[in-house]
Amino acid sequence: MIYTILPTVLFMLASLSPSKISFSEPKNVKPVVYAKVLETSVEAKIEIAYNNLHSDKFALPKLESFAVALKGYYSLKDKGLIKKDILTLIDFSLSSNTKRLWVIDLITGDVLFHSLVAHGRNTGEEYASNFSNASESYKSSLGFYATGEIYNGKHGMSLRLDGLEKGVNDNARARGVVMHAADYVSNSFIKNNHRLGRSQGCPAVPAELSKEIISAIKDKSCFFIYHPSRASKFGAKSIS
Repeated sequence: MIYTILPTVLFMLASLSPSKISFSEPKNVKPVVYAKVLETSVEAKIEIAYNNLHSDKFALPKLESFAVALKGYYSLKDKGLIKKDILTLIDFSLSSNTKRLWVIDLITGDVLFHSLVAHGRNTGEEYASNFSNASESYKSSLGFYATGEIYNGKHGMSLRLDGLEKGVNDNARARGVVMHAADYVSNSFIKNNHRLGRSQGCPAVPAELSKEIISAIKDKSCFFIYHPSRASKFGAKSIS
C-alpha cells in the first residue's frame, strides 16, 4: 500500500512547487480617479458645513460665496495664517441696502452676526463693482484677510486688517483699511438717500454692532470679501 500511495504524494508536492505557481500582473493605478474622489469630498465637506449652519434670527449667505470662503479658510488655517475658527464673510455681489456681512462660528455653525456693511465710495453706488489695492483710491479690496489688533482711532474702537493676497489686498494695513463704526451704515441713511453710505475703502459697520463684531473677530480670524468677478481664481489656489 505504501508503494501505491507514494507516487500520488510525490505528484501533489510537485504540483505545489514554485515553478508551477503563477501570479497575475498588477494593474496600473490611475491617480486621477483618487483626485476626483478627493475633489468630490471637498465639495461634499463644504455642503455639509453649509447645511449645518443654523440661525434663529438671520438669513444665511449664498452657498456660492460660502464655498469660496470656506476653501480659503481651510488653506489659511493649514498655513497658520489664521488661528481662530471664526469666519467673517462679506458678499459684495449683493446690494449695499441689504445685510451682506456674516460672522460665523465654524465650530458650532452659529451665525453670530448678520449686518449691513459699507464699501468704498469709488467702488460703486448701491452695488460694488470696482476694486483696488492702491492708496488714495477710496476703493474696497477683495479677497482674504487676517484680522489684526484693536485700536482706538477717529471712529472709536477699530480693527486693523492684514490683506493676504499679493497685489489684491496686501496694501490694506498701509492704506488704513480697517473695520470701524459709521453712522452712515444704517437703515435710516438708506431711507433718506436710497442707498447705504460709503467709506474710503473700509468695511464700515453699524455703530450699534461695531464693538461686538470687532471683539468677536479680532486677533487672527479669517475675513473674506467676496465678489464673483474673481472668487474662482483664489478658490483654485486655496486648496492646491
